[in-house]
Amino acid sequence: MKIYGIDFTSRPSRRKPITCVECCLGGLRLKAVQLTEWRDFEGFEAALQQPGPWIAGIDFPFGQSRTFIENIGWPDTWTDYVDHAARLGREGFRTALDGYRSTRTPGDKEHRRATDRATGAISPQKLYGTPVGLMFFEGAPRLRRAGVRIPGLKDGDPERIVVEAYPGVLARRLIGKESYKQDMKSKQTAQRDAARRRLLDLILDCEETQSIYGLKVQADPSLAEDPSGDRLDALLCAIQAAWAWTQREQGFGMPAAIDPLEGAIADPIGL
Repeated sequence: MKIYGIDFTSRPSRRKPITCVECCLGGLRLKAVQLTEWRDFEGFEAALQQPGPWIAGIDFPFGQSRTFIENIGWPDTWTDYVDHAARLGREGFRTALDGYRSTRTPGDKEHRRATDRATGAISPQKLYGTPVGLMFFEGAPRLRRAGVRIPGLKDGDPERIVVEAYPGVLARRLIGKESYKQDMKSKQTAQRDAARRRLLDLILDCEETQSIYGLKVQADPSLAEDPSGDRLDALLCAIQAAWAWTQREQGFGMPAAIDPLEGAIADPIGL
């Protein structure tokens, strides 16, 4: 089975591309075979249209929290509120989220989904720091238009399957909260280099990934050389996508009580 792990960004460029690690899953052995970087959205969109069968794990929030959707008064289905957000445009979307926060009391400005609370992910409304809100804005409508199947959120082509990935939850299992990546060159340290190498070593050692995800992983150690961590994160996304594929008879590992407005991250911790 062809597996893609994709580290997403809301503004792809030469300096910060969308990063994809293509893998092959044979039985329970996952082998990384190719690295691709897209400097624009066109490459990402074209990849989503490639004929299957394949499954991709992509690192951005596919949905918003039910609390936010209901409070702001957006449409009450995933498809409709994603379309609504797209019609706002990037600046209109940002204005809507900023305006919502301005009316809320401290501690109640940004809401997390059930899957965010389970995995330790931040709110998909966040626009600053790691702007996952903008990643949702740029990513979710493209998934919608691509006609892919998103378990728990949207029916689509059964041979082109996409699940939400979150490499942070996998990394924390292996190296705790130790920082292993940084986009700013001035903050790219030897300590972070060592943390990336240790994280990949633990993955390739197989004991941890096999006990948690049921997989043996093979990959080029050079994936850990990227100081931004994007290439390593793409591999982590592929591991989560491969795990979801092994759980396809059980709804691709989605929680039994998945909220059809919110969606869920493909990881055993969310069950």
